Amino acid sequence: MKQNRSAFSKKQRGADKLIEQESDIARKKNTKLSQNRKSSQPDNTEKLQKVLANLGNGSRREIEAMIVAGKISVDGKIATLGDRVDVNASPKIRINGHLVQLRSKEKDVCRVLAYYKPEGEICSRNDPQGRATVFERLPRLKNARWINIGRLDINTSGLLLFTTDGELANRLMHPRHEIEREYGVRVFGNITDQQLNQLRKGVQLEDGPAAFNSIKPQGGDGLNQWFNVVITEGRNREVRRMWEAIDVQVSRLLRIRYGNITLPKGLSRGTWMELGIDSVNYLRELVGLPAEIKSFTTKSSFDKRIVRPKRIKLNQSSRTTRQKANKKPTRI
Repeated sequence: MKQNRSAFSKKQRGADKLIEQESDIARKKNTKLSQNRKSSQPDNTEKLQKVLANLGNGSRREIEAMIVAGKISVDGKIATLGDRVDVNASPKIRINGHLVQLRSKEKDVCRVLAYYKPEGEICSRNDPQGRATVFERLPRLKNARWINIGRLDINTSGLLLFTTDGELANRLMHPRHEIEREYGVRVFGNITDQQLNQLRKGVQLEDGPAAFNSIKPQGGDGLNQWFNVVITEGRNREVRRMWEAIDVQVSRLLRIRYGNITLPKGLSRGTWMELGIDSVNYLRELVGLPAEIKSFTTKSSFDKRIVRPKRIKLNQSSRTTRQKANKKPTRI
């Protein structure tokens, strides 16, 4: 009997071990399956700075600085660099205590403006010196803001693109895409072939070598000579510094093309025009973004031609003066 019991207990222990092994194998399989399910599910989260930049709350660098300074919170917790959010889950994001209005990607419409920047305007939203900025004449937006694609210095005029899509702006400005920028340059003096060849081969600047992709003489009057030049970078004052490197001073600089988007004919200085869906999708395709299926239809400031009344100084005792001041602008 004792031998039979011991034999039975050995068999039982062997069966228990076999069950434990099988359960361990099943547990591992279930763990792998759950991991595979999780990995197969689409990740709808994006970096916090990217989401806020796309919503027009600043550039990625500006937002990253705000995150480091502890000015941004997500669902009541102070955000940190590397945080990711799912816009479709409606997180409560606050900047300096103010709630950010979120919208899903499906509701976004990518808009792009072509603006004829005049000389004397700066590419900043606010200027301590009180100078005019390129944002003052742009149409107002609700729950979004215009992001400039690149910059032009205060003494440079011409084509400046704006968009509501932060990701599009970020990619178009990135040097890896090597998007062409064409400028009309007026210089003073006789320019030799040797100097032009030097600009084509490359000159040494403080922040590294630089060269024009092409230089085409456009004629001129007297010692004022015009050239069309093409570069694929957007470094600060790069075109001017390249001419200065060969001891030539630029007297006028005008951007006439960005990619294949040219400065619209008939667009006067300080006015803007909204690009159509074909041009918008060209820019998106250029940097690997999906095409838009709809566009925002609006007129340009050039087409509106609104005559604004002159400002009238109001007199508290004059009702007629108040009535004149409240008259609506006339349209022609």
